[in-house]
Amino acid sequence: MRTPIVGDSTETPWQKWSKGAMVAVWLIFLGGAVRDLWSGDHSSRTVALAAAGLAAFLGAYVTLVYRHTRTPLPGRTVRSCLGLLFALALVLSLTMGPEWLVLFVYVAVANGAVLPARYAVPGVVLCVLALALVGTGFGTRPWWGVWTSFVIPCLLGGFALISARKTIRTLRELREARAVVAQLAANEERLRLARDLHDLLGHSLSLITLKSELAGRMLPARPEEAAAQVADIEQVSRQALVDVREAIGGYRRPTLAVELAGARTALDTAGIEAELPPRPPSVPLAPEQGAALAWALREAVTNVVRHSGAARCTVSFQAPDAGGEPLRLTVADDGKGPSGGAEGNGLSGLRERLELVGGALSTSAGASGGFTLCATVPSVP
Repeated sequence: MRTPIVGDSTETPWQKWSKGAMVAVWLIFLGGAVRDLWSGDHSSRTVALAAAGLAAFLGAYVTLVYRHTRTPLPGRTVRSCLGLLFALALVLSLTMGPEWLVLFVYVAVANGAVLPARYAVPGVVLCVLALALVGTGFGTRPWWGVWTSFVIPCLLGGFALISARKTIRTLRELREARAVVAQLAANEERLRLARDLHDLLGHSLSLITLKSELAGRMLPARPEEAAAQVADIEQVSRQALVDVREAIGGYRRPTLAVELAGARTALDTAGIEAELPPRPPSVPLAPEQGAALAWALREAVTNVVRHSGAARCTVSFQAPDAGGEPLRLTVADDGKGPSGGAEGNGLSGLRERLELVGGALSTSAGASGGFTLCATVPSVP
């Protein structure tokens, strides 16, 4: 039997401390059993044996709920710890009194935390049945007090952990699927880059190689023809250099979709409430114009994160009604507003970049405070 785990083996130190604190807090419900151990009417031998049993119970419980959910234990060890927990809960509650019935709640929680649902559900039901039988003295005592004090917490604790384990497993699978998608996208980008480089440079480099060999065979007998071949080599190499620069420019050119996703991440990371559209508008733009608007979005969000001190930022697009009209990007925040000094290098460079593609940039204080940046670029007719 494979026992899926609740936690993640890549936990940060803070997550480990938080989980340890949570496990420790839940142990406070053992207070009744501890009080009975020290103040109950038990012999010294009984107290010593019960204390040893309680220590063994706590060790097995912490091993399962904290240690196993962080670093998986072998299935045989997990089953042995669960069996030990159930046996100790049964023996201690039978011999020590009703205060010890709370141990069955911990057994149910451990079942839900470390076993798959098809095994955890019967395990929780078994704990509830044993708790009900022992708590009512096998039918000789009223059941109401046992039901409200122990049975309901046992059911809720066990099934809550089963649900939490399923949720965490689903989140882990989604995270793994996202990582696979990212890896596939990276592989696809590598393949595209390889194809582009092959198409750009393969023919040119082959031609340079052939002409270099031809020029070598022409020397020294036919220097004029060799010089012509060298001139051709220079022309081909210059064109190849131009093609490579254009390709690199295309790879470096930002896009609105990518910058919109980056803006959402940057604002969330900075603790700024972000109101952004899910995707950019479907407006025909030339590559240079789309890249200029993407640069504007990046610069505006960077200024909000670094300088505004804002608690909220809104990004919006105003799509044109007809082709050829400008597409407007507006980034507004509720921060401290314009500084009143000269325009910084970032905004100056952004204004020049937009003007080169027929766009414009304007900045102002918001209607209710803060700072507003508007960038426009003409759409393709």
